[in-house]
Amino acid sequence: MTNNTSTYRQPPISDYAIIGDCHGSALVARDGSIDWCALERFTADPLFCRLLDAQSGGALAFDWPENVEASRRYLPGTNILESTFRYDSVRVRVTDLMPVGRAPNAGLHDYVTLAAPHWLLRIVHCDAGHARIRLRCQLRQDYARDPMELRQDGPSLRSDRVSLYCSAPLCVEDDTVHVEHELKPGERLIIGLTTQHPGPIDLEQTADRYLKTTQAFWSEWSSYCHYRGPYHDAVERSALALKLLTYAPTGAIAAAPTTSLPEWIGGARNWDYRYCWPRDASFILFALGALGYDLEGDRFGAYLEEACHATLPNVQIMYGIDYKTQLVEHELHHLAGYRDSRPVRIGNGAYTQRQLDVYGEILDWADLHASTERKFRRQAHALFSAIEKLIEDHWHEGDSGLWEMRGPPRHHTFGKVMCWVGLDRLNRLIGKSAKRHALQELIRNAILSEGLDSTGSHLVGSFGQDTMNAALLLVPMVGFPVPDDVLRATVEAVQQRLQRGEYVQRYEEQDGVSGSEGAFLACSFWLVDALLTIDRVGEAEALFERLLTRTNDLGLLSEEVDPASGELLGNFPQGLTHLALIQNAVNFKLHETHGARAIRGAHSDRGRLVSQAIEEFGSLWATVKKSEHTGRIRSSHASIMQL
Repeated sequence: MTNNTSTYRQPPISDYAIIGDCHGSALVARDGSIDWCALERFTADPLFCRLLDAQSGGALAFDWPENVEASRRYLPGTNILESTFRYDSVRVRVTDLMPVGRAPNAGLHDYVTLAAPHWLLRIVHCDAGHARIRLRCQLRQDYARDPMELRQDGPSLRSDRVSLYCSAPLCVEDDTVHVEHELKPGERLIIGLTTQHPGPIDLEQTADRYLKTTQAFWSEWSSYCHYRGPYHDAVERSALALKLLTYAPTGAIAAAPTTSLPEWIGGARNWDYRYCWPRDASFILFALGALGYDLEGDRFGAYLEEACHATLPNVQIMYGIDYKTQLVEHELHHLAGYRDSRPVRIGNGAYTQRQLDVYGEILDWADLHASTERKFRRQAHALFSAIEKLIEDHWHEGDSGLWEMRGPPRHHTFGKVMCWVGLDRLNRLIGKSAKRHALQELIRNAILSEGLDSTGSHLVGSFGQDTMNAALLLVPMVGFPVPDDVLRATVEAVQQRLQRGEYVQRYEEQDGVSGSEGAFLACSFWLVDALLTIDRVGEAEALFERLLTRTNDLGLLSEEVDPASGELLGNFPQGLTHLALIQNAVNFKLHETHGARAIRGAHSDRGRLVSQAIEEFGSLWATVKKSEHTGRIRSSHASIMQL
């Protein structure tokens, strides 16, 4: 498992683990190579970019003997990665983390007011034998256009952007920092990279403090999870992945921490997902609320209101995690891409698209938010009025659809459904009106006439076209009143035309982008929910359990998968995939207690049932929280990060 830069080829996407601090993140390969690292912000210029250019991207990498064997895990209930490397009589344990904790001003049970020192920390511990550790660090800037020039600053190295610390001597040769150090059993080597410039520090003491606080933070946060049903480990790992994708300063949740990981190896479908999609709002609030993470849902809601308010009277389909509204797309032609998948893109040109479904998705979130007796910000009502006007003005027009197709606009059936949903949720939020009711009926009649196939048996992807679209699997989950026989036939048509084994393709239409793609993993989880709505429980359980075996060894999932090989594809890890997994687990419990009808309807309808299901646990939880004890651990000073 040597790591020669000139011959390096990125490992499979499934070989990566993620670490992060709810600000930025890093991807760590099975061999310990850190091939991607963005400190301070997910969208920051990466310090390591080998993920997107094998030869010149830069990384923090080990040089291991050829016979090394690797295993890894996350420390229980955390996003701290522990990798173990064995060769001959040597055993080395590597702990990788990005330190984070609760801010000193955070209240009791507050795990959203965070403090992060913006460090990447690696602790190499020799457990057995005599280990000669060889590390190479190649820092990059401007998306690997230039190496980073480092200068000596006492025992550390420093540039204008970063400081690099190590408990062993650092040697600079051209654009590479080398570390070579022998460890005996019980000894360790520490290397740390930070965008701060703290000057001379006690690295051992700093590393120990950061590790202790970070482990306490993640362990305590995990202990707040309400979910006690089947598939607990998969649900917990998905929740931890979602928390890691949270951008703490605003409460936004990035769709993924990466850009341009391909939807097909060698293809051109390589997009930047380091932004926040309002589309996911109700999924996020439902999933986090079902698990007991109310504050995360509140913070995301506040972000959503603020971001959308900035562009009224229009509403964008995505926003920057820092409220940025201009997400202009650029192609980085100097980067070779992941396994020669070009172009590499930063920014996302789809932000200018019109997608009708986003209107209903935001109002579905608002209805769920209101159902939990949460209050809205003052500008929320301006947002509701603006969306109602957008639905009135545009529901009858073509759009780019949920899947952000880059071809000509179409009359996507799901977009029309979500316009109906938006009006329905406005009725719940601000009261019914005759005008709104009339428009609802007009939209519903259009869907049940133009949105059906030629025989009138099932919904189709677009008006007047006999194509299928996996977004139709969501129709029963949003409460659109489709007849039972049409719903059943629609689910079956998706299975017949889009399902390949356990995987579901997104659509049959031409989308204006060349090349192939894999199957979109969230669609497979949506099929599980759809099967529950038509009472095919055994089939749903079997599919869900097969999907759980498709995670990588750490329980992480990407955006897509190659249906033939099972290879993970696309940006990684993908928040929507993990949201869908959590929703499946919760819906199995709802079906068990309330039947298939309970899975249909608005998110707020299911949310009330979830609240009832955990009411007994919730009463106990309220008592526990008053005592400051939360199951395995308590909300404690140990999780406070002192900067």
